[in-house]
Amino acid sequence: MPTLDKRAGCALCRDAPALGFDFSYAFQPIVDIRSRAIFAHEALVRGPDGGSAHSVLSQVGTEHQYAFDQACREKAIRTAALLQMESLLSINFLPNAIYRPEVCIRSTLEAARRHGFPIERIIFETVEGEEINDGKWLAEILTEYKRIGFKTAIDDFGAGFAGLNLLADFQPDIVKLDMALVRGIHQSPSRRAIVAGVVGMCRELGIEVIAEGIELADEARCLSDLGIRLMQGYWFGRPLFEDITSEAGVPWPC
Repeated sequence: MPTLDKRAGCALCRDAPALGFDFSYAFQPIVDIRSRAIFAHEALVRGPDGGSAHSVLSQVGTEHQYAFDQACREKAIRTAALLQMESLLSINFLPNAIYRPEVCIRSTLEAARRHGFPIERIIFETVEGEEINDGKWLAEILTEYKRIGFKTAIDDFGAGFAGLNLLADFQPDIVKLDMALVRGIHQSPSRRAIVAGVVGMCRELGIEVIAEGIELADEARCLSDLGIRLMQGYWFGRPLFEDITSEAGVPWPC
């Protein structure tokens, strides 16, 4: 759990300094290879002119975490609505910037209402590489989000904090396989065995699996043979700055 007292969170949020910098989004498709449809678009932060995520994230100090997290949610929803996105929208969030889930989500709900974007089409996924000292705190956040009606996802499953202990406390709607398990899977019996085990476990728990980081048709075919239908990666589409991918533009594997 964050070291800050959650009871002090509201005052800290209210008094947080302004960001002092701008940013925008690129959107990368997550596809359903069985229905050949776009399942979701992941919102990926970019500079205001399309610069790298690092150019933005390097400006986010500890004192900006809450304001940045809240601004990201509002901008992702607003941009998706302007693009008339019909798929689900996947938004990364900063668990360490959340003090009280039921309070910190209010501005997100207001943004969804204001821009006419249904909350049941929003996925909240943990930020790649975010360190969580207490998995039960993350489970508490995700449980509250799921109760409200959002879909939930654990990124980089198989690496870092997103592991089996977390699944014991909370079952998200989706887990996203760490791309280190995906790369070259068609040539790696050990990776295939591990992924097959994760797919079977998630099936038992009622959790969908997304394989990310796919760059080859052979990887996609192998993952499909292992029972995975939801995929993301450069093979299917690179992130488009302030734009979304159409199904017609996806190079579906045979």
